[in-house]
Amino acid sequence: MEDRQKTEVLKALEALKKASKEIEANPDDGGGNATSPSMKALLELQTGSDDLLSGDPHLSTLSYLLSHLKELALALKSKHRKPGSFFALFQWRSDNNEISRVAGSIGTEIQSWIDRESVDRLNSATDDEERVALLAALKGRLAGGFDRGLQEVLLRSGAFAAVESVLADPTASKRVREQSAAAVLAMVRFNKDVFVGPILMGPTVGALVAMSSAAALAALNGLIAAIRSPLVDELHARGEIPGLVGLLAAGEVGVRVLALDCALEIGYYGRKEAVDAMLAEGLLKRLLSLQMSDLGGSLIEMDGKDQGPERIGDGIQAGVVEKARRGESRESQCRSTRPFASCVARFAVSVEVGEGLRQREKRAFKAEVLARVREAVIDEAEAATVLAEVLWGSTP
Repeated sequence: MEDRQKTEVLKALEALKKASKEIEANPDDGGGNATSPSMKALLELQTGSDDLLSGDPHLSTLSYLLSHLKELALALKSKHRKPGSFFALFQWRSDNNEISRVAGSIGTEIQSWIDRESVDRLNSATDDEERVALLAALKGRLAGGFDRGLQEVLLRSGAFAAVESVLADPTASKRVREQSAAAVLAMVRFNKDVFVGPILMGPTVGALVAMSSAAALAALNGLIAAIRSPLVDELHARGEIPGLVGLLAAGEVGVRVLALDCALEIGYYGRKEAVDAMLAEGLLKRLLSLQMSDLGGSLIEMDGKDQGPERIGDGIQAGVVEKARRGESRESQCRSTRPFASCVARFAVSVEVGEGLRQREKRAFKAEVLARVREAVIDEAEAATVLAEVLWGSTP
């Protein structure tokens, strides 16, 4: 089918889809009646699009459903419009429900065709503008929630592998690779059971770290939050943690902010080996440098408004990271202007309240953080502030 004809088919299908949705949603309000505006529009579209639909074998099921809907609507029209008996009322409702069901099937068939065509175009596209537009459209479609038909299209077409290959291609443009990163994350969120395995076995993780852009790190953060410890294990096993720690000294503030988010997520979900790897790469020195920069500072000292973390549960002192994670903290507003404020304590608390370390490992980690901070900070006043923040997040 030529591109021009496909465009005409797509316009016809979009109109059919709109009409079928109206009928499906309002079968008892006249939508299933052959004289209703939505049904009349659908039947007229069906008659006018017969030749277009016949040119694509994938639309044979849709053609059958449209013919069946027409038969149902005409049969209903020939009956009494206002049922006068209980049995007639029951039959009338049954006929309308059948029309609604067929209209729903029509909408599903149309969406499957659109999804298939969009993915096929994405797999064969070479123009950057077209790729970016198709990737953005795919991401939006995936954000609508799980859809079995869409999943089948993705699996049959090899869409994940195609998008991942673009992401891992250093010769592809930055815009296309960043949109590919967002699409990969959208696929994982769409169905983790299907797409986590390819993520862990494929080149996505290394490609995101190598790109070192804010968009790539945002996608990586989303993947860590979705996959948790298994992805952190992969980061450590592939030797990607030194590169992530190095990005804390990047020139772009946005990259440094997202690199910090990565460190916090790794601290929360990572096992001892991953946390030790970050410490060995000088993570705490980099965090101290960020905290003492113009975009840093101490949250407990800002305007005298923060009184320290709150006590929750059975005595655990929840610090900045845990409260921000649950959306409960006013400190998150401060971090919009000072993103590196109290980042040492935030990392320490992230590890302490996290899922990766055992309790005895958390105690040893706390002691190591305090020792390293004392060694790294020369100014006693600054050291006292940082140490106090770290201790606020400790567990008794």
